[in-house]
Amino acid sequence: MNAVAPAPAVASEVLRRERVGAIALLTLNRPAARNALSHALLAELTGALTAIGGDAAIRAVVLDAEGPAFCAGHDLKELTSRRTDADGGRAFFEEVWDRCSAMMQMIVALPQPVIAAVNGAATAAGCQLVASCDLAVASAAATFATPGVNIGLFCSSPMVALSRNVAPKHAMELLLTGEPAPAAEALRIGLVNRVVAAGEERAAALALAQHIATKSAAAIAVGKRAFYAQLEMTLPDAYVYASRVMVENMLNRDAKEGIAAFLAKRPPQWTGR
Repeated sequence: MNAVAPAPAVASEVLRRERVGAIALLTLNRPAARNALSHALLAELTGALTAIGGDAAIRAVVLDAEGPAFCAGHDLKELTSRRTDADGGRAFFEEVWDRCSAMMQMIVALPQPVIAAVNGAATAAGCQLVASCDLAVASAAATFATPGVNIGLFCSSPMVALSRNVAPKHAMELLLTGEPAPAAEALRIGLVNRVVAAGEERAAALALAQHIATKSAAAIAVGKRAFYAQLEMTLPDAYVYASRVMVENMLNRDAKEGIAAFLAKRPPQWTGR
């Protein structure tokens, strides 16, 4: 698909929102703080994902970052500053982790695929963010780590997304050692889909998103929802559920059109229904 010039960005102190054709491009924009997930950035991401989920014109999402790091996880300076609260920071900590967990689940629940374009270090909740995305394209210079164990704060919430992406022993090694995995290792264990030359990750992620955008939006939404739902089921239950999904999908206009186009050897005309 030919590249499409991005629409003007929506101004935000911590998150840039752009449109590249049918693709929403979200850029973490706290480079001086290594794009740490501050309370404000979590709020901006939540708002952006909410808007995207209700916009049928958006067919896929690319999440990237400004500066040399993708995301350093939670903002430890912001968290530490709240230890002087009357409750030692408990209420603020609960709010931050609840908001973060909800945002990560929004990515999974979004009808559009979300692709991470990882330019540098993705650590702790930053690694969780990559694992929560449906797909990930990494720069050869990217690294992935859950280093909370090094500071006495085990990466328990990143563990949820990580353990649903990679085999248990790979997840446990990252969680227990805190050591960073280079991009090639992240590819080997299944944390990312592709590794590209440094500086090419955004373009590669956009190209992948644009390719997905040529498919039926209705089929993509049905399939993404079903994929995550069946992962939590037993094998027999998963087959019963998936079969019912296939039947409902067959009754959609896009499935009727897609099959007719295939049989007639012509391009399909998707309606998104």
